[in-house]
Amino acid sequence: MRLKGGALLFLLLAFLLIIAACSGDGGANTDTSDNDGDAGNEEASDDDPATDAEAAGDQVLVFARGGDSESLDPGSTTDGESSRVTQQVLEGLLEFDKESFDLTPGLAHDWEVSEDGLTYTFFLEEGVTFHDGTDFNAEAVKVNFERWADPEHEYAFTDDGYVYSMYGTMFGGFAGDDGHVIEEINVVNDHEIEFVLNQPLGFFLQNLGMSYFAITSPAALEEHGAAINENPVGTGPFKFVSWSKDDSIVLDKFEDYRMDGLPKLDRVIFEVIPDNAARLIALKSGEIDIMDGLNPDDAAGVDADEGLELLTRSENNFGYVGFNTQKEPFDQVEVRQAINHAIDKQAIADALYAGYATTAKNPLPPGYLGYNDEVEEYAYDPDRARELLAEAGFEDGLDIELWTMPVARPYMPDPETVSQIVQNNLAEVGVNATIVREEWAPYLEKTLQGEHQLFILGWSGTNGDPDYFLSSLLHGSNVGSSNRNFYQNDEVDELLDSAKRAIDQDERADLYAQAQALISEDSPMVTLVHSTPVMATTTKVVNYVPHPSTSESLKEVELSN
Repeated sequence: MRLKGGALLFLLLAFLLIIAACSGDGGANTDTSDNDGDAGNEEASDDDPATDAEAAGDQVLVFARGGDSESLDPGSTTDGESSRVTQQVLEGLLEFDKESFDLTPGLAHDWEVSEDGLTYTFFLEEGVTFHDGTDFNAEAVKVNFERWADPEHEYAFTDDGYVYSMYGTMFGGFAGDDGHVIEEINVVNDHEIEFVLNQPLGFFLQNLGMSYFAITSPAALEEHGAAINENPVGTGPFKFVSWSKDDSIVLDKFEDYRMDGLPKLDRVIFEVIPDNAARLIALKSGEIDIMDGLNPDDAAGVDADEGLELLTRSENNFGYVGFNTQKEPFDQVEVRQAINHAIDKQAIADALYAGYATTAKNPLPPGYLGYNDEVEEYAYDPDRARELLAEAGFEDGLDIELWTMPVARPYMPDPETVSQIVQNNLAEVGVNATIVREEWAPYLEKTLQGEHQLFILGWSGTNGDPDYFLSSLLHGSNVGSSNRNFYQNDEVDELLDSAKRAIDQDERADLYAQAQALISEDSPMVTLVHSTPVMATTTKVVNYVPHPSTSESLKEVELSN
């Protein structure tokens, strides 16, 4: 017996515990046109896209965010600002419902799964073209999955050994690795493709809805090579026009989009305005239409403004202070536990989130499958912190560097102030923290390479499954990629690996709960808060629905007169 896509989806989602209240808020973590092959060229950079509405049409939407994208080749980054853009330009086989992590058809209109859970067959939409005019087909799907899986593939574009880390995280490694679950990919015909697994993967379908695994034109991969990260070519509702670094990314309506009547917008401009308050001023003045990263303290004012609309994403994230657990002095668990006791998480929540956050004790949001509520939260206890530092040989204190992220993210709307609170907390227990600041892209790269001691970051869910949080951030195989804590614990890895491959969801929940208990004891990070991110639009924005993943399609959005 083989289950059709709709029936299978119902059964799978009955087992998966997807977060509740997904009508609001993830990494995260977020396009081609007739460009000249250089998206960052000077000619494009000199234009002012916001004033070019007449050429683009009446429906020009400006979306302001705190930082620029890192890469527009979606599988090459875990950056949420990148996914926010690529979500508009490229599409995957499956999509998430616009308000939740329920699966819906994407480039595959239907699918079947064998009874043993090892063979997945996808039936692809016909008559779909990429933005470069080439045909979308099963071979294009195969090329993309093979380039992500094989570091030696001609289209596996690497940077200092950093391959498509999220593929390795979500599919058990890369081609040739013992844990890699995809045995083979078979093109049945132009519009039918088959994935054969060597072992079950409980969230295989959920993975295919993630923005990281959107399909790029093979012709564009051949044409642009490694520069595909600045020249994205997909099948999405908008095609890539230009990228002026640290300023704006411009997308135009794809006239031959596969869905009739969509998109409704003629042009989308993603504009970088680093300061939250400056973004709000731009929103009120009508210079922009949507802003993310609203300061929670400004939420009440926005809600009372007749020209604006306050929106929220669901609590699907956490912000944290991370340790490089392989660098002194944070290679000592006593020091890490001391820092956990030294930081006043409730004070951070009270000072910066205006009631839109709760303190966090696990690197997983409450409500997720396997969330361990029995883990004891590290209490704010400066005396205990001093005791632990003395046990580790630092009774006279120590000097460290605290790296702070430069842009507001959904889990942390004011990282600069968070870093200052943490700095003051640490000073109270004899830890002198010097704050280090970098631009967003170098910040991500340098923490990836382990140059930091202590750093501030966060994570938002993108597929509704706990593995995306726990394995991405804390599995030893992801050290040097999404595991910026450089944390390795063989027992934790074994629990996460077992949970990943279990079909019974109660078994998965128990394994994840065990892993969280060990992680808490090892203390590779200080989990600060789970936030309910707030954002704002002008009232002329219609049909905009914030997705829990932080990357939502804008294809149905339009501007009223």
